[in-house]
Amino acid sequence: MSTVLVTGGSGFIGSHTILELLAAGHQVRTTVRSFTREAEVRALLNAGGAGAGDGLAFFAADLEKDAGWAEAAKGCEFVLHMASPFPMKAPKHADELIVPAREGALRVLRAARDAGVRRVVLTSSFAAIGYGHPPQTAPFDEITWTDLSGTRAVPAYPQSKTLAERAAWEFIAKEGGGLELAVVNPVAVLGPVLGPDYATSIVIVQRMMAGTVPGCPRISFGVVDVRDVVDLHLRAMSHPAAASERFLAVAGESLSILEIAKILKRRMGALAGKVPTRQIPDWVLRFAGIFDPSIRLAASELGQTRNATSEKAKRVLGWTPRSSEEAIVATAESLVRLGLVSGGANKG
Repeated sequence: MSTVLVTGGSGFIGSHTILELLAAGHQVRTTVRSFTREAEVRALLNAGGAGAGDGLAFFAADLEKDAGWAEAAKGCEFVLHMASPFPMKAPKHADELIVPAREGALRVLRAARDAGVRRVVLTSSFAAIGYGHPPQTAPFDEITWTDLSGTRAVPAYPQSKTLAERAAWEFIAKEGGGLELAVVNPVAVLGPVLGPDYATSIVIVQRMMAGTVPGCPRISFGVVDVRDVVDLHLRAMSHPAAASERFLAVAGESLSILEIAKILKRRMGALAGKVPTRQIPDWVLRFAGIFDPSIRLAASELGQTRNATSEKAKRVLGWTPRSSEEAIVATAESLVRLGLVSGGANKG
């Protein structure tokens, strides 16, 4: 089987990807910013049911430094570049996200090219596709790019994903040599968590289940299960038709937070007793955003619906995702199983 490098192995998507690669018999390498995280990642993988053993090797490499990348890529046939900053709060300056995302992607691509890697699969995001545009009813597809030059403000995270992906495609065109690139653009990634260090997108469900949010703001987004995101990456890694292509990963139409709350109530029963089902008026969120930058960022999404289509991934790669509801329920079930939330009185 192949030797595959997964950057960001401690991340939500990265850890699930390592599990699938090991199960398929691949030799896997992964990067962490410090070797002090190796034991933590191995424990996470063990929790996921895989004793990594000799099939997994760790390399220390930081997105903002050159050291370690050449060694990590040497001898690999494929690289899955999944490491990228995704904070809960908006940074003080957009460059805090843009620089490591863009420069990190270029470091990985240079190392992959120089090591003779066959193909890199870059984990981008719907954030590189659907922002900065006027409202539209038609779903976004892979042809569209987030517009950073228009009059509509684009938050730092979509900026970072857009600029990093554009830099990757430009590198391949000008300096890539024989290196192939494929890109996966997921919407909000949910699904079973392996431990307490989970993705920012999981926090939405965790806080709803824990009852730490007073209600449901009028915000909508697309959802996809992490297991299906991994499956799409592996298809993009090996399928001949995936080279030089982008693939959106989304399970269905966007769901509002209130719709997600109702799914949790219906499917999780008493365990979802703390999930709120009250709609928060827009003005309340906007007022709170005056004092809290993270709420201000959420308030900018009020009333916006951005749908996306995965028709291309289904047609070209034969990808078939779980439903959005399955992804939401799997998230909640895993949070309960790991003791990260508990049921309680109904918040109404």
